[in-house]
Amino acid sequence: MIRINLLPVRDLQKKEKIRDQLLIAALALVVVLLGCGGLYAFASMKISAEKNAIQTAENEIRNLQKTLGKIAEFKKLQKELEGKLGVLQKLKENKSGPARMLDELASSVNDKVWLISFVENNGAISIDGVGLNEQSVASFLQRLEASPNFRNVELSVTELTSGKGMRVQKFKATCRVQEATPIAQTASSK
Repeated sequence: MIRINLLPVRDLQKKEKIRDQLLIAALALVVVLLGCGGLYAFASMKISAEKNAIQTAENEIRNLQKTLGKIAEFKKLQKELEGKLGVLQKLKENKSGPARMLDELASSVNDKVWLISFVENNGAISIDGVGLNEQSVASFLQRLEASPNFRNVELSVTELTSGKGMRVQKFKATCRVQEATPIAQTASSK
């Protein structure tokens, strides 16, 4: 059967135009939505990557802070050990110091001089003794002055006394203990 289109042609063209415009608008909307979705996904990936980088940096900072704490602890321990070594060194020096000092004193005394007292207080030494004559006392003081362990040897009192049928020269002398040079310094200066 034959059909006859009774609708005007313009109405048909209008409907087709509207349909085409709706199709183009829908297509444009889909393209815009896809573009926005792609940008969102790209931004999300970038944010995630930056968060991971920040987390890695924070972990590294924590590790470095732990290391700095250990370094500070080691420095404190090193300082403490250096102090202990200094005390040990001083003890070593002081251990042999009095023995050397008394040895030097004994070698300075001859058979014409007798010591009555020897007092050391904070490096100051007071010596009381007797000698057969002034020459023996002077000889003792000269040997004491020549000793490396004593300095500033001074005769403070000398007095002629009699005792047990003999005339002897009683004397008092003062001096200072020579500070011992550390072993490490003498070795490095050679």
